[in-house]
Amino acid sequence: MQAQLIRFNFWLDPVFNQIIDADPNINQTVCRFDDPDERSWAIMARAHAYHICAARDEMPPQWQVTRELLARAPELLCVSTSGAGFDPVDVAACTEKGVIVVNQSGCNANSVAEHTFALLLSVTHRIGESERVMRAGKYGTREDLMGHEIKGLTLGIVGVGNVGRRVAEIARVFGMRVLGCDPYVDKQELIRRGVEPVNLDELLEQSDVVSLHCPRNGETLNLFNAHRFAQMRPGAIFLSTARGGIHDEEALAEALKAKHLSGAGLDVWTVEPPASDNPLLAMENVVATYHTAGVTHEARRNAARMGANQLCDLFATGKLPPRLVNPEAWPAFEQRFNERFKTRFA
Repeated sequence: MQAQLIRFNFWLDPVFNQIIDADPNINQTVCRFDDPDERSWAIMARAHAYHICAARDEMPPQWQVTRELLARAPELLCVSTSGAGFDPVDVAACTEKGVIVVNQSGCNANSVAEHTFALLLSVTHRIGESERVMRAGKYGTREDLMGHEIKGLTLGIVGVGNVGRRVAEIARVFGMRVLGCDPYVDKQELIRRGVEPVNLDELLEQSDVVSLHCPRNGETLNLFNAHRFAQMRPGAIFLSTARGGIHDEEALAEALKAKHLSGAGLDVWTVEPPASDNPLLAMENVVATYHTAGVTHEARRNAARMGANQLCDLFATGKLPPRLVNPEAWPAFEQRFNERFKTRFA
């Protein structure tokens, strides 16, 4: 019996299809977003695996993994996301149904870490401002655009996972002191990952630059609000390549407007793309990108390869996948999996 895999026609590196289509254990159906919903629901109803785009705003609401979708997909065993994130997936609802969720954590760590420093250097060296002056031909003196070095600054990393660890590594090359906080990583492991362990209050009080690399969930939603920005050092810089909604955009704009913070580098937004009248986009000391930190050819290829291999291994062996988001769902999943594919392992 073949496992039935469904995905929609969002962009994927071709290596995904190359691996999946060569696997005799999996039959893949690619639906189009403009297909009639009835056709896609009929395929979803018999799907064992669903490979979903990790960006929530790129998935129509009806195809995000909600309780409603799970009710209409009774055979579903596994939801696989196309990247490290899993914003379009209700993980708790999946766990209740015995559906495992897997992601591709680490696939874009290097790309996102590099982008973090692109934002930081653009803010501190005022690259965006200089480019706008040159394109408009509104030259003054070069000293009007004088920036700052980052050597010797203290960088505070919130979330020291795959990306945060790589950011710490790059920061040390630049000669920065690196602090880190992560409630899910013990102090000795934080040290091994290249940061000085501190709590969030200490990090905000001591850091010249604060960079977010934590997931968006119930604990981190609006974590950086007016109170947190007020805790940051006067003149500090705020960076986020994590997820929109972890920081309050209005509160950040106020902190920048009041000159409590000197700048920000933002790759993620509460609504993506952000509205053209978002006040942050009008600020000279804000460098903004369109959630492209992890969108490199290398990262997308890594994600596609990792995702395809993880699905192939899962349906070939039934063994615990390496990037399981909800391990508490595994016992129920294993029972359901064995009931459907028991002849394969008999």
